[in-house]
Parts: sequence; C-alpha cells; structure tokens
Amino acid sequence: MTPATAVAKAAANSEDIRSLHYRITGTVPEKGRLEAEASMSTDPLAMSMKITAADRGGDSRLEVRFVDEVMYVGGSAVDSEKLGGKGWFQADPAVWGRSAVDNNSHGVLPRQIEGNPVAQSTLLTGSEDLRMIGTETVDGTRTTHYKGTVSSGGLLAARKSAVDEASRERLIESLDQFMGLGVSDTLTVDLWIDGDDHAKQFRMRAEPDDKQAGTGDGPLDLTFTFLDINQPVSVKTPPSEDTTALTNGTQGS
Repeated sequence: MTPATAVAKAAANSEDIRSLHYRITGTVPEKGRLEAEASMSTDPLAMSMKITAADRGGDSRLEVRFVDEVMYVGGSAVDSEKLGGKGWFQADPAVWGRSAVDNNSHGVLPRQIEGNPVAQSTLLTGSEDLRMIGTETVDGTRTTHYKGTVSSGGLLAARKSAVDEASRERLIESLDQFMGLGVSDTLTVDLWIDGDDHAKQFRMRAEPDDKQAGTGDGPLDLTFTFLDINQPVSVKTPPSEDTTALTNGTQGS
C-alpha cells in the first residue's frame, strides 16, 4: 500500500468515529506547554477536557465541558472572581469541534485545540511530499508512521484533483482545520496508523502566523494520541447550584 493510499484510507475510516478518548501534549503559541486528556462524542456533539498548563507553574488545572453549546469551566486555574464562590462558571453560546469560524471557547482554550481531532487527523491527505518513516509502537499499539508537510495551497490542489465527492468534502474540512490553527503557510504533520487503518496518533508542528492576532510567541507543536474510539462517552453538566453564569463570555481563565 502506498503512503497516499494508507493515509487516504485512514481519513475515510475517520468518518466511522462517533466518540473518542484522547490525550494532547506539546506547546501552543502564547500559552506554552500543556497536557490534556479529553473525551468527545459527535452525536450529540459534546466534549469534556482536563488540561494543565505546564508553563504557568503551581496548580494550573482546568476542566472544560461543552454540552448543548454551553461551556462549563472549573478548576484551580480559574480566577476566583469569576466563580463567585461556586465551583464552575458557564458561558454561552460556546462551540467546540466545528468549523474554525464557528468554534468559540471565549478565550479559555487555545484555538489549536478547539477543533475536532478526528478531522485534524486527516490533514496529511493534502501533503505533496508524503512518505513512510517506518513501523513504531504507540501506546502499546503497532503502527506505521507517515510524515509530510501540508499547506493551504496543497490542500486546495488535492481537493481539485480528488476522485470522489467524499474525498473532496474531507479535504474541504481539512482546509478549514488548517486555517483555524493560526500558523504559517506550512505545517509539518506526522501520522501513525494502526493495523485497523485508523489514526492512532498525529503530531502538528509549525511556526505561528504573526499576521494573525494572538498567535505570536513560540511555535505550535502538538501531539494527539487516540486512546479509545467508539466507546460510550457521557458529558454531564455540573450541578446548577454550583455554577455561576457569565452571559457576556470571558477572555481566558
């Protein structure tokens, strides 16, 4: 199987993923190093994430939940003034996991992790220099490692030459995810594919696009590891008596 065929097959199989448990490690512009673990479902669209900002020092943990276009945020990193004695604050409307234009976490999450990781895992389908690196074990799973660079121009060209409508639709979504990352024109992507032709892990690296506000100060280097797919996921809203509403939204935590 050629690298292009293997990556395209994994991208096609991503459409069968209805829920995902995953881990994120790495750095994002302005925010610095982070570690996170999350679970998401697509129907209904919901997500729960526990995130630690490693560069902030001290106790800097956040828990973020998206349910019915409402975001709930708690944890030690939240400004106590926003909580008003409660354990959580909520902000709405809030959107996660859709298009780059629609996603809105009110500044709580870095924009690079507001996107759906399943869609982001298909970015390598637009690479013009795709190659196989070799076989590697990721989180106990035997995988094949592929690598390439992705650009907006490459994704557009791949969309135009796609042989079927499903491939074109995936490339449109990949281009949207690329634009939402706020990086320079070239993104280096590593993708590890398991024996079932599913993405097991991917890594994205790029310099920030300084022309876009809020994307300076440091590179993007994030690794997403898929821990479980299509297992039951339940994201619950916090107790109403322990939640304070911020109807005008927030700017960061």
